[in-house]
Amino acid sequence: MREYEAPPAVSPPAIDGSLDDAAWRGASWTEPFVDIRGGDWRDPHLGTRAKIVWDERFLYVGAELEEPHLWATLADRDAIVYREHDFEVFLDPDGDGLAYYELEINALGTEFDLFLDKPYRRKGKADIAWDIEGLRTAVQLDGTLNDPSDQDTGWSMEIAIPWSALRPPGAPADAAVAAPRPGDVWRVNFSRVQWPLAVADGEYRKEREPEDWSDHPEENWVWSPQGEIDMHIPEKWGVVRFVAARDVSP
Repeated sequence: MREYEAPPAVSPPAIDGSLDDAAWRGASWTEPFVDIRGGDWRDPHLGTRAKIVWDERFLYVGAELEEPHLWATLADRDAIVYREHDFEVFLDPDGDGLAYYELEINALGTEFDLFLDKPYRRKGKADIAWDIEGLRTAVQLDGTLNDPSDQDTGWSMEIAIPWSALRPPGAPADAAVAAPRPGDVWRVNFSRVQWPLAVADGEYRKEREPEDWSDHPEENWVWSPQGEIDMHIPEKWGVVRFVAARDVSP
């Protein structure tokens, strides 16, 4: 299980997809993502890493993904984004493995967010109609989207999640989580879904679709490994510790 220390932001980052704000300079990168199964599974062939900072209003997540083939077609809010390349955030504020939140984003900036009362293996139900109110996201592409004729470099993103939005569906505003204090600990994980692609008629296509729920032609890369292909085991997520401000070099 991996751990991360999240410092407060020196100033709110501009949510434009580029991690060049002063806020990000005070935060370390996570370790490079690994195969979701961990152990002796081979390391991903593309790099992925993330950062976290925070202030009184928002949790901020930044990520960088190496990507030679920028590809995304799902453009509708709450489309099932993991059916294409994506980046995912999982949050369990009190670390009890219940009432947790998920956000997925693709290279078009399409958002898919949901609330789960408990994990699927415990007969949990995903509420896709639930939205992160006040969510702000942006992606920046280093390359050309959906163009197999060239090779791209990657993409980055910035995410701002209001603390006030982190409450179960239908719960009153005062049920939302409070902004953390130094020393508070959350369970958090990040995931990247990566599909093997082929080119047909000048367009990217998946090499194949999964045959059923147990079939995984896609790659699943994560910050903190789960031990199996299942992100919905919150007790195996990483630990994020919110820390006090520290000196940052200009």
